[in-house]
Amino acid sequence: MQFEKLDVWKRASRLACNIYKVTKDCKDYGFKDQVTRSAVSIPSNIAEGLERGSTNDESRFLYYPKGSAGELVTQLYIEIGFIEKGHGLKLISEAKEVAAIIAALIKRRKGFVKEQ
Repeated sequence: MQFEKLDVWKRASRLACNIYKVTKDCKDYGFKDQVTRSAVSIPSNIAEGLERGSTNDESRFLYYPKGSAGELVTQLYIEIGFIEKGHGLKLISEAKEVAAIIAALIKRRKGFVKEQ
């Protein structure tokens, strides 16, 4: 499967795993559910988009994980003290980097950036 070769998919998957680890003891199950769903959505939608097989579908589906990354960043900012601040900021930084890579991938898929 081609998505497994992408560094952005690997990074997004690690980010989701880290979110699970950080929230494992969180007693606010609503927050925990929302933040883990957002995190898991990122690599899942990358995979789904790239498995669609058409450039239009790939590009369209790549907008979903980009949106989920924004949702995750927002939830981490709101965190309400559930995550240690320094760790939360590292997760926010990683989510923003993943979103930027996805944005570049969308441009490449749409032909705005030539592949090297």
